[in-house]
Amino acid sequence: MERLVFIRFNPWKKSYKQPFGAARVNSLVRLSIEVIAQEIAAVTLVIHKDFEETTFIPMEKHEGDFYSYEYFLNQGPGLYYYHFEVELHIDGQRQKVLFGANQEGGEGQIQQLQSDVWDFQLTCYAQDDAAPQWYQEGIFYQIFPDRFYNANPSGVLNQRKKNSFVYGTLEDEPLYIKNEKGEILRWDFFGGNLKGIQAKIPYLKELGVTGLYLNPIFEAASNHRYDTADFLAIDPMLGTEADFIALVESLHRNDMRIILDGVFSHVGQNSRYFNVDGRYGDDQGAYRNIRSPYYSWFQFINYPETYRSWWGIADLPTIDKTNRSFQTFIYGGEDSVISKWTRLGVDGWRLDVADELPEEFIRGIRENLNQFSDKVLIGEVWEDASNKISYKERRNYILGNQLHGVMNYPLREGVIALLTSQASPEKIARSFTRLYENYPKDIFFNNFNNIGTHDTERIFSVLGEQIKKMDLAIGLLFLFPGVPCIYYGDEVGLTGGKDPENRKFYPWNREDRTIYDLYKKWITIRQTTPTVIDGELAFFYTDQLFGLLRYQQDQYVALVLNPTSIPCLVSETLTFLTEENKVTNEIGQRLANQTIAENSYFLLSSQS
Repeated sequence: MERLVFIRFNPWKKSYKQPFGAARVNSLVRLSIEVIAQEIAAVTLVIHKDFEETTFIPMEKHEGDFYSYEYFLNQGPGLYYYHFEVELHIDGQRQKVLFGANQEGGEGQIQQLQSDVWDFQLTCYAQDDAAPQWYQEGIFYQIFPDRFYNANPSGVLNQRKKNSFVYGTLEDEPLYIKNEKGEILRWDFFGGNLKGIQAKIPYLKELGVTGLYLNPIFEAASNHRYDTADFLAIDPMLGTEADFIALVESLHRNDMRIILDGVFSHVGQNSRYFNVDGRYGDDQGAYRNIRSPYYSWFQFINYPETYRSWWGIADLPTIDKTNRSFQTFIYGGEDSVISKWTRLGVDGWRLDVADELPEEFIRGIRENLNQFSDKVLIGEVWEDASNKISYKERRNYILGNQLHGVMNYPLREGVIALLTSQASPEKIARSFTRLYENYPKDIFFNNFNNIGTHDTERIFSVLGEQIKKMDLAIGLLFLFPGVPCIYYGDEVGLTGGKDPENRKFYPWNREDRTIYDLYKKWITIRQTTPTVIDGELAFFYTDQLFGLLRYQQDQYVALVLNPTSIPCLVSETLTFLTEENKVTNEIGQRLANQTIAENSYFLLSSQS
């Protein structure tokens, strides 16, 4: 007779794991696995802290068919990985059954071979880390400064750069001029400036924006300015330091905030720190003088011609971030880069390529910002930031005392996959829930959410310029936990593929008002729905529909999307991935027999 074995464990349900998701250091996590079999010899929790030895812990039989253990997270913050072993007596012999994670998250699965077992992840963080209230409640707008607006009379440029060209009209398509090696020969400029951003504050405020995130504004050779030439100077083409101060003061008078882009992994080869072309003096900079105070910042292989550079791009010499002199310069003193600009009113920083910054470096910046009031620190991370390995090191920057949050590129990826039928509603719901599980709650709710940036194709183009799909994407951006950020021009239908097509000049007087109205609608919903800011979260789905629920006690808002090209009648039970409750039951009842049109949505609220 066949021997039946039933095993179940789902870390997204409280009967199996409490609390849900990440847990604070020195707290208890209760793990309970359900095992039904005729003769159970032992049930064992197999757990280890990241890169440390494995521990085998016997689990005790409790109510029903559950075996439980309360694990004490007393080995410090980090990642803990675990699975289960079940030993059975079958025909007088012991047989081991392994139970591990499903790659898509949620309920686990039985495996016969150790090599096939995926561990469940348990994130342990050092401390709660809520961001300032102004940030949590914010609606941000990302500006690529050269491409937004020029407020000078007749559009005169502040200061033209050598070896560059300026477009004939503001409607021209961005274009690179490259040599046979693919290197850019002439940087192109439209002439946007800081005064232009200040002049458009009324437009941004009318849209509902409460904060700006600016791509780099420090002196540089390129139009994107990620090749910093001087960390302590505003790029003359954008204006002066006085212009910057005026912009900050004007924003603050209008109850708006500003976040700057901190590019500290590398500099430009023609910066004052490296100075290949000698523009800062014949004997200045590490490239031209081995006695330069900046020489120790760089790693020369064959001085001066061969040196370590960012992704092998010679124009971007990499800086040794462990160098004490560089650390002091960026964040270590009263005259440091972070201190100077923060004292001038900057409200936060976004760290470029955060994966390439040592944790002590990020922590040093955070400690500097902690000396000021209500500042925020965000990192550029493209993947799940909880388990990222970069340069053979596990990154712990979201476990406390470092980043408040990261840029939420997984949100963009999921939105696009859902709306272009690359993935099912179930798969996207699981991917989002897995992210929610892996992040400390504060970090997840601090994430800087986007559906487009200067590094991605324009969202309207990716969605085939379909207005209905754009409506759905915007809705997800503004109801998802975290802080939404609009990439300039997305709100008026700018199109474009990869760089440089995604960096067109803002189409003043040529805006798509239909898309603008969609953004305005979702911004208003966010601003008038408190549960969207800090409410609990649940994802649900059917074969055709995707749902997102935000709730606090009996207050809730639920967004249900039909991303398909055919209408959908809600005739089947909704599947909620996390714990069901009174609110989820009510939503199921209210949605029953509702028809949701193709590429459309249904918005439920406890107030409606």
